[in-house]
Amino acid sequence: MNRWDAPMEFEDFIRSRHAALLRFAHVLTGDPHVAQDVVQEALERAGMSWRRIQRKDDPEGYVRRAIVNRHLNRIRSLRRERLVDAPPDAGYLDAEPRDTTIWNLLATLPKKQRAALVCRYYLDLSEAQTAELLGCSVGTVKSNSSRALAKLRAALPATTIGSGI
Repeated sequence: MNRWDAPMEFEDFIRSRHAALLRFAHVLTGDPHVAQDVVQEALERAGMSWRRIQRKDDPEGYVRRAIVNRHLNRIRSLRRERLVDAPPDAGYLDAEPRDTTIWNLLATLPKKQRAALVCRYYLDLSEAQTAELLGCSVGTVKSNSSRALAKLRAALPATTIGSGI
């Protein structure tokens, strides 16, 4: 098998955006290990089509969309997963502090609701941009965001009473 040499522009893209893509995937999935997997898979696919992707206006948007798709369709890929006898090398450690209460509450949301919130409030995308990224209508983004926020609001008062937040 021949080794694939990535174009310099693709290597530059990875160097400049890899950490941000990992953070996005981590917030989206709630698991740093799954985040690494979906980013790796998305970058692998993007690398093979980089020349075509680069001609479009937004290569990062393409990679984000691939990350979201990999996350939402992860169950199918897990059926083909094979276990190994040796554990992998050291994993990714998030250096940023995080509010465990919010992370735990985000983990209770369905995948599509969580994806809508992450795109809207973490990436600060508009409803139309979020709909495009998630491959759904603006109305679906609105309803998923509204339901997710309602669940979070309902759960937060019980956990933050007396904490001064």
